[in-house]
Amino acid sequence: QVQLVESGGGLVQAGGSLRLSCAASGRTFRWAGMGWFRQAPGQERAFVAAINWTGDRTYYADSVKGRFTISRDNAKNTVYLQMNSLRPEDTAVYYCAGRNRGDYATSGEFYGDWGQGTQVTVSS
Repeated sequence: QVQLVESGGGLVQAGGSLRLSCAASGRTFRWAGMGWFRQAPGQERAFVAAINWTGDRTYYADSVKGRFTISRDNAKNTVYLQMNSLRPEDTAVYYCAGRNRGDYATSGEFYGDWGQGTQVTVSS
């Protein structure tokens, strides 16, 4: 099992950037596929980005492709989400998730470990 703690959220103007971090504890992190999801008020949780255990394969939701970048540093037990060109519709609570397989997945049902979330608010 992996414990996950997100940080880096905040308030930013449209067009700005934020970098989210997800610090993991637990010896299995380096073997785990990781993902970022988000949930806006009144909406269901949505997939944002995912990365495999080696970091050489990534996948993005169409809504963030070209603007967000997911990466990981297994030596630091951390996964990142660099968010550029932010839009008001990116406003949500962002969650980091880990799974017990090395490949990534785009559905939350395939992730067993979740962080507490970090709020991202983009003003227009």
